[in-house]
Amino acid sequence: MKISVIGAGNVGSLTALRLAQDGAGDILLVDIVKGLAQGKAFDLEDARYPLQNNYRLEGTDDISRIKDSDLIVITAGLARKPGMTREELLNKNAGILKEICLNIKKLAPQSILIEVTNPLDLMTRFVLKATGFSPSRVLGMGVSLDAARFANLIAAELNVPVTDVEAFVIGSHGEGMLPLARVTNIKGVSLEEKLDKGKIEGLVKKTINRGAEIVSLLGSGSAYFAPSAAISDIVQAITKDQKRTIGVSAYLNGEYGIKDVCIGTLCSIGRQGIEKIIEISLQKDESEALLSCAANLKVQYSNITV
Repeated sequence: MKISVIGAGNVGSLTALRLAQDGAGDILLVDIVKGLAQGKAFDLEDARYPLQNNYRLEGTDDISRIKDSDLIVITAGLARKPGMTREELLNKNAGILKEICLNIKKLAPQSILIEVTNPLDLMTRFVLKATGFSPSRVLGMGVSLDAARFANLIAAELNVPVTDVEAFVIGSHGEGMLPLARVTNIKGVSLEEKLDKGKIEGLVKKTINRGAEIVSLLGSGSAYFAPSAAISDIVQAITKDQKRTIGVSAYLNGEYGIKDVCIGTLCSIGRQGIEKIIEISLQKDESEALLSCAANLKVQYSNITV
């Protein structure tokens, strides 16, 4: 497969390395900044010998090189700064993505798109509209990262291997996320049987604030190790046609009573992208929270002026 990663910042370049090492396909790293993608690609190529991995990876500032890509990961855009919400990035990053989407539509009309740029759910909806692609071929990384953070915090609290935890998060990638403690489990045992309500609420709050906490600690830029791992996981499900259940930002058209919004939900991911949206039974408070989040996303999306 030909896989293009647009944006050679921390997330994009580390994603390119992970995909190359995984043998996902021929990787093209693209960035508008002259020399950036090429320089990082040379550095990543030089890592092949000590890694003993003969992967194929190139860098370019020429967007036309994405022609005929099977899969495109979009990480381009401005990163959050301390104190900045994902929503503040809305119009700035919409402007950046508009031009990218026009090129994708022209050069790689059959590709599957994984959107990573923040604010993620809003930008996923923007990319879907700007390209005119089928909703099954446009998905946002979003809640897969949030589930990873939830699982990590649970594992630390219970002092168990993170691989024992199966975490579920739906909703928006941001303050509107909804970690589902009720269905989250540790080797099949519900989290609610392991921890009391107060402890769970604390873990949920930490999960929601995790991204902002990392931004604050870094002082410049945002997380990239875990996001690139989450992207790689989704790509693997697509390239290997795993039909695996992963939380992604997907376009809903009636599911959960939500229409015309991209929001985090569980999906079966395979070679065609989103092959099925999986609706899980929600309790009244969970359903109300998800509907409120969707309504908020719809209002914010209407504010895009690009």
